Amino acid sequence: MGDTEKAILSCLNTQQEIQDSGDFSKSVNIDHSDIVNVVKSLHGFGLVLAQEIKRENWVLSDEGNQYAEVGSPEVQLFNAVPPQGIARDELQKKVAPLILKIGSQYAVKSKWIEMGKQQVTRKVQCVEDHVKDLLLQIKDGKGIGSEDINLLKRRKLIELQTWNGFSLKKGPNFVLERKKLATDLTRELLQSGDWKNMELKPYNFSAKALPPSGGHLHPLLKACFQYLIFISVFT
Repeated sequence: MGDTEKAILSCLNTQQEIQDSGDFSKSVNIDHSDIVNVVKSLHGFGLVLAQEIKRENWVLSDEGNQYAEVGSPEVQLFNAVPPQGIARDELQKKVAPLILKIGSQYAVKSKWIEMGKQQVTRKVQCVEDHVKDLLLQIKDGKGIGSEDINLLKRRKLIELQTWNGFSLKKGPNFVLERKKLATDLTRELLQSGDWKNMELKPYNFSAKALPPSGGHLHPLLKACFQYLIFISVFT
């Protein structure tokens, strides 16, 4: 029996129920995907009763993760503009083209900076990075308002993620250790009598058999065909 299966059955034996497979995987330090695979097997054999759990939550996109670390483009752009202002071509050297494009759009809209033809200047002394704060809250699993969610969605900084797990209870065939089922009734098992104490894996009578391979001509038929070909040459 594998460590994952042993952990699940041992927990059910003492606690009677596992309310959330996600929390359980963290408590035993086992990858949740391994938990799910074992649960499906145990459920199929009736050792556990599994009830599916589905949760949806917002997670940061790749772009959102980047801004959560270094700040939103508009704040990055604002910080690149010194209090006395900066020439536009010099600003282009200081920030990446994408940051300049996105940052100028939102910084101008928020009336933080003024983008002149030659010069870029600040219109305020300091700003707060509201976008970064929202991203960090989502990253920490905290809830935010619907307006803020819509803001981040429009900017494609968050994505809706669906999580699937299980709640578990003991099944009708629950045992602390699963027996290994025999797959074939062999001659040795019949002769020794061990088959009386063994459990056989149920046969799947709906399974499709392998397609039969092509047959072969009998050697005499092959000789006959060769003879007919030989005769036809002279007729």
